[in-house]
Amino acid sequence: MIMVVTVFLKNTFLQLYRPTSCRNLRQFPQKQFMAPNGTGRNLPARIVNGGIAGLVGVTCTFPLDLVKTRLQNQCRVNGELLYKNTFDCVSKVLRTEGFFGMYRGSGVNLLLIMPEKAIKLAANDTFRHSMSGGKPLTLIQEVTAGAGAGLFQVVVTTPMEMLKIHGQDAGRIAAQHSAMNGHSTMTVQSPSAISVAKNLLRTKGVFGLYRGLSATLMRDIPFSVVYFPLFAHLNALGLISGGSSERSPFVVTLLAGMIAGATAAVSVNPMDVIKTRLQTLTPSSGQSEYNGFLDCVRRIFKEEGVRSFFRGALPRAIVIAPLFGIAQSVYFLGIGERMLGAKQLRPV
Repeated sequence: MIMVVTVFLKNTFLQLYRPTSCRNLRQFPQKQFMAPNGTGRNLPARIVNGGIAGLVGVTCTFPLDLVKTRLQNQCRVNGELLYKNTFDCVSKVLRTEGFFGMYRGSGVNLLLIMPEKAIKLAANDTFRHSMSGGKPLTLIQEVTAGAGAGLFQVVVTTPMEMLKIHGQDAGRIAAQHSAMNGHSTMTVQSPSAISVAKNLLRTKGVFGLYRGLSATLMRDIPFSVVYFPLFAHLNALGLISGGSSERSPFVVTLLAGMIAGATAAVSVNPMDVIKTRLQTLTPSSGQSEYNGFLDCVRRIFKEEGVRSFFRGALPRAIVIAPLFGIAQSVYFLGIGERMLGAKQLRPV
C-alpha cells in the first residue's frame, strides 16, 4: 500500500510540474515559471508555516481530542456507559487523572504534528498554486489538490495516531477495569510512545505502526476534499486588495477554518470511529480484536447500531474547528516567509 501511494504521488507530482513542451512556456507569462524576489523559497517557507501552525493548534485543542477518543472507544460496563457525554468525560478525567491527564498521549502528537500539518497545508497550497496558472481554480482542481494533500499526510498521520490513541486510551481502560471490579479508585499506567512503538516493531514490524492505514486514507482524503475547497471559498469572502499579497483578515481566516473544519470533521466521523477502533491495541471489555476494516464496520453496525458511527462527532467537531481555524490563521501569518526571505503569495 505504501509503495503504491508513493508511486502515485511521484507520477502526480511530475504531471503537475512538467511542462508539455518548450513552446508551451511561451503561452504563459514568464513570472509563472520564474521565482522573482525569493519566491523560489516558497515551498520550504510553507513547510515551516505548516509545522508552526500544527504545533500551536494541537497544543490548544489536544484535551478535546482526548475526550473524543475516550467517547469513541468506550463500551457498556455493567449495562452503563463509562462516560455519559462530553462534559461528563471531561469531569471524570479531571477528577481521577488531574489536569495533565487531559494531555495524556500528547508527547508523540506534539512531536509528529509538525511534519503532519506541514505536509498537509504545504502540499495543498503548492498543488493549488501549481494548477492555478494565475486563473481561478475549477472545482475539480480544488478537489484534486485537497485529495493530494490528504494522500500525502497519511505517511505521518497513521503511526502518529496509532501511538497517540494508545496513550489517550490508557485512562479509559483503567476506569473500565475499576468499574468492573467495583473499585472506587484507579491507577492509570500509560506506556510511553517509545515503548509502544518498540513493541509494535518487534511483534509486527514496520507495518504494525500502519495499522488502520486503509481507514486513515478513507478518512483523511475525503476530509481534505471537503475542507480545503470550502475553506478557500469562505476565506476569499474577506480578501483585501493589495497586489499579489492579498490576504483576508486574521478573524476571517480563523472563522473560515473553523467552519470548514467542523463541516469536514462531522462528514467523515464514521471513518474516524472505525480508524480509532482498529488502532486501539486494548479493545473494550468483552470485545475481541477487529479483523480488518470490513470486520470492524460489520461488528459495529451489528452490535452497536448506526448511531455508534457518529459517536464522538460533537467533540471531534469541537476539536477540529479550532485546530484548523488556529492552524490556518497561523499558517497565513507568513512566519516561514519572513524567516527564509521568501515572497508571500496571494492565496488561491
